[in-house]
Amino acid sequence: MIEISNLHKTYRTGENEVPALRGVDLNIEEGEFLAVAGPSGSGKTTLLNILGCIDMADSGEVLYDDVSVMRLDRDRQADFRRDYLGFVFQSFNLIPVLTAFENVAFSLNLMGVDEDEVQERTMTILREVGLEGMENRRPSRLSGGQQQRVAVARALVKNPKIVLADEPTANLDSGTGEDILKLMKAMNGKMGSTFVFSTHDPMVMDYAGRLIHLHDGRIVKAEPGETPNAGETPNAGETPNAGETPKRGEAPNAGETPKPGERAEGPSAARRRAGGSSV
Repeated sequence: MIEISNLHKTYRTGENEVPALRGVDLNIEEGEFLAVAGPSGSGKTTLLNILGCIDMADSGEVLYDDVSVMRLDRDRQADFRRDYLGFVFQSFNLIPVLTAFENVAFSLNLMGVDEDEVQERTMTILREVGLEGMENRRPSRLSGGQQQRVAVARALVKNPKIVLADEPTANLDSGTGEDILKLMKAMNGKMGSTFVFSTHDPMVMDYAGRLIHLHDGRIVKAEPGETPNAGETPNAGETPNAGETPKRGEAPNAGETPKPGERAEGPSAARRRAGGSSV
């Protein structure tokens, strides 16, 4: 579990001060598929950067399973980031001179994983994200959606406890963006990794199991949902039995198929339509 307590961060440029986070308190449970939503400048990317040990807070606390990452020195933070966290960025951030295989394998090489295991794990995850046969292509020969699949594979090949995804659909068309969300939702269920998104994309909000609204560096609303146990989220494509309430990410029951051109309503959308309560 991640425990965030009274987190503050202010950026300073000359005499100007821009508060990014103003006393954020949030607990994130293992196996969650959580989105932090807000407009530009709300502090959501800053929050993810601090969770990812990319940036440092001015004050407050971040605990991963009772370990304070803010008290680690920079070298130990880098080790923590390498070994326990996966990252997905809106601009993909692939290394252009490396193939899809090499981009995914790179993080395992940094961890000192045996070469045979690197080969096996990299090919397995590329197959699972739908890129089998494209492993020798460089990013310039891949579409935007394919590049983001490589980025997802790179994040997941380490079997990380936490995946931090900063606006992962921002540079994708809506259809490709939804494909990436379905993929990450399926991986969340299969691998049990916790996913934390920053977004202002309503589609990402729809897929979230829990939605946190950030504005001017403060949490102003939380739309609660079930916290899945690791490994209990259904596989992509599963449909609940007749009469059951669909779980997050599952297709609706017979008779509830969306009209042509519509997308099945996600849990957060349903809560918003019903006037979901603030907590």
